Amino acid sequence: MIGRSLFLVALCNFSLYAAAVEQYGYRVTDKKPQSREHWVQGLEIHDGELYLGTGHYGQSRLLRYKLEDGSLLDQAQLHPRLFGEGITVFDDKIYQLTWRARQALVFDKASFEHLGWFPIPGEGWGMTHNTESLIYSDGSEKLHFLSPQTRKIISSLTITENGRPVYRLNELEWVEGVIWANIWRSDRIVIIDPDTGKVTGSVNLEGLLPVSQRRGDTNVLNGIARNPADGTVWVTGKYWPWMYQIELVPLQKHTPGTVE
Repeated sequence: MIGRSLFLVALCNFSLYAAAVEQYGYRVTDKKPQSREHWVQGLEIHDGELYLGTGHYGQSRLLRYKLEDGSLLDQAQLHPRLFGEGITVFDDKIYQLTWRARQALVFDKASFEHLGWFPIPGEGWGMTHNTESLIYSDGSEKLHFLSPQTRKIISSLTITENGRPVYRLNELEWVEGVIWANIWRSDRIVIIDPDTGKVTGSVNLEGLLPVSQRRGDTNVLNGIARNPADGTVWVTGKYWPWMYQIELVPLQKHTPGTVE
């Protein structure tokens, strides 16, 4: 009898964990064309401009576009030995991670001049910021909070969903006080409480890029950007021809759709 009671308590606790994770689908409300040459690693919108970080050795770049019409404003080529990863714009600087070189690059926001770099422990994957700290992922179940002044890690947070660690956290975005994170090699974004590390929402973006728009080199979903001007969220993928503006829809009410 005691064993059965313990089992029921454990089952109840698990159910409480599971119920806390909201399940979402999506509605596409707008889309903008994007170059199919971009292996998208980082995406951010700031002051009406779209910042894009791309990857691959010898092809990694930092680019800035005018959001309204997609015209290219600036670009910087990374050293051929660096594999570019996530980016974020913080104050007057742009930060760009590298994958295995254990470096974070720093650029001047106004001029796009490369100002230098600083070391990070482990790999660099995705990057965002809150009002105080840079936040980055390394492909594990952890997010690291880093001081932009000392450029040292202040704290690290283990991300869990229903009590279990969530691995392969990739591109990040700070959205209305929570962190959105792509899960590498999936069509899923998780929404993370930055105080507890718990996943509070799961977004299924399966079917976002129609099969008819895919080519042999089209790769996975990656790239999240919130536009501070209107609060909209844009997402894209690697070698995708479009960047999509989406709204979240509770999964039980979801019928995938696109804007023609």
